[in-house]
Amino acid sequence: MERNLIIITMAALMAAPTVKAQSDDFGVWYEVGAEKKLSRKWNVAAEAELRTRDNSKETDRWSVGVNAEYKLLKGLKASAGYTLLYDNHAEELDMKSDGLTPNKWTPAYWSPRHRLNLTLSGSVDWQRLRFSLRERWQYTYRPAAEGKRYDLDEDSWVDVKSKSKSVLRSRLQIDYDIPNWKFDPYVSAEMFNATGGIEKMRYTLGVDYKWRKQHTFGLSYKYQNVRDDEDSNRHILGLSYKYKF
Repeated sequence: MERNLIIITMAALMAAPTVKAQSDDFGVWYEVGAEKKLSRKWNVAAEAELRTRDNSKETDRWSVGVNAEYKLLKGLKASAGYTLLYDNHAEELDMKSDGLTPNKWTPAYWSPRHRLNLTLSGSVDWQRLRFSLRERWQYTYRPAAEGKRYDLDEDSWVDVKSKSKSVLRSRLQIDYDIPNWKFDPYVSAEMFNATGGIEKMRYTLGVDYKWRKQHTFGLSYKYQNVRDDEDSNRHILGLSYKYKF
C-alpha cells in the first residue's frame, strides 16, 4: 500500500504542471481513402486515418471505416457508415475533493471504440461556388478496459467502465471552383452538439488537387476549439489522398 501511494503521488507531481498549463496543441491527421461508384445513385467508400497529438510527438489514434451513400435527389444525399477506432489514451490522475490527495491513476493505454453514423447532406451551386450543409448523427461505443486503472482506496487495479455517446455534427462548407485551375479551395465550420450542449467547434481551410479524375490530394489547416477545460484546443495539419474507381 505504501509503495503504491508513493507511485501515485509521484505521478501526481509529474502531472501537475501539465494540468495547470493547458495550452493549444498541434497534430497531423493523415487520411487515405478509396471510393467506388456502383450506379447513378449508389457510392461506397473506405478510408483509413492516423492522428497525432502533443505537438505531433505522440500517436493519438488510428481508424478504418466503410461508408455507403445514396443519392436521394439532385443535391441531396444520405449515407451510413461504421468506423473502428483504436485510441491511445493519455495518462490520467483523479484527485480527491481536497485537490491534494491522489484517488485513481490511469496509465496510458490503447483501447478500441466502435462508431456508427447516419448522414444527410445537401448542396446548392451558385456560379462557381458550392454551398453545402451536412447533418451527421454519430454514436460511439467504448468497451470496458480490464485492469487499466489503479484505485488507491481499494489498493487494486480496476476496470475502466464502458461508455457510449451520441453527437450531432452540423457542418457548413463553401467550395470554390477556380476556372482552368486544378486546385479547389474550401472553408468550413462544424459544430459538435452533445447532451450537455455544444462540445466543440472545428474550423477548416483547405485545398484539393485533382489529378486525372481518379486521384485527389488534399491539404488543410483545422482549428478545433473545445469547451472542456481538461482538453486542449488544437491546430491540425491535414494531409489526405483519395482514389476513385
